[in-house]
Amino acid sequence: MTKEGLIDAIVNKIGCSKKDAGEALDAVLDSITKSLTSGDTVTITGFGTFSVRKRAARSGVNPKTGEKIQIPAMTVPKFKAGKGLKDAVK
Repeated sequence: MTKEGLIDAIVNKIGCSKKDAGEALDAVLDSITKSLTSGDTVTITGFGTFSVRKRAARSGVNPKTGEKIQIPAMTVPKFKAGKGLKDAVK
């Protein structure tokens, strides 16, 4: 499903305009992004938890050339599915 598909699902579920649904989805995504940027965790009960994780520097191999490279440390987003989502997917 794409962002457009999510907007259509919101419109069908609550009967608002497509513009309002798009703005609501953008607001939710912006809020999650801002929280993660500041290092906070976002928990949506029954759905899951978004958090940030620090990944250590490590060495790797360029698959194209076989050359060894150093991959720098970085901070990456992480998602852990909640019980409700896990049960729904079964």
